[in-house]
Amino acid sequence: MLTIIQKKIKDEKTMDLIKKIINSSCERKIYKNLFDFRIVGIPIGNLTSQLFANVYLNALDQFMKHQLREKSYIRYMDDFLILSPNKKELHLLKEKLREFLAGQLKLTLHPKKANIFPAEKGIDFLGYRIFRHYRLLRKSGVKRFIKRTKAYRKKIAKGEMTQEKFAHSLQSWLAYAVFGNSWRLRQKIELATVN
Repeated sequence: MLTIIQKKIKDEKTMDLIKKIINSSCERKIYKNLFDFRIVGIPIGNLTSQLFANVYLNALDQFMKHQLREKSYIRYMDDFLILSPNKKELHLLKEKLREFLAGQLKLTLHPKKANIFPAEKGIDFLGYRIFRHYRLLRKSGVKRFIKRTKAYRKKIAKGEMTQEKFAHSLQSWLAYAVFGNSWRLRQKIELATVN
């Protein structure tokens, strides 16, 4: 990451700040059950993680568009998809991607998420299940939201969270949900929060 950024930014003070941000990830060692691990990278909640993901994966974009000449390639941060009518071609492309990511960026494809499947089953992308004529919210995301809402209500009851902060969280989620076919769900949630 630093090598890529240093090609564009020459100011030493700015680079010192960027180094601090990149190296700010916490390192923890756990010796329970005879294993230890280290957390590497920028925490996902860190606002710069989005920017740095796009900077780092720009090389992937260039590879896909200019070397492989893929027209149906879409990426947002570390999520990407490629559309093709040819399943065999997608399997070959997946291997080229795997080699490029490992060789150039020291990354690996997620073993459970890097799948090839018919688009008619819906494309799982950016929290939605996308079909030809409509989008659904991912069930796991809805369940997480409901669980989080229950936890927030308990915090409000204990005085650990304000109603205003809860309202902001709710509005944020509803703004995301509006892009999926979720009218009934949103109505149910809005009614539940009023009562």
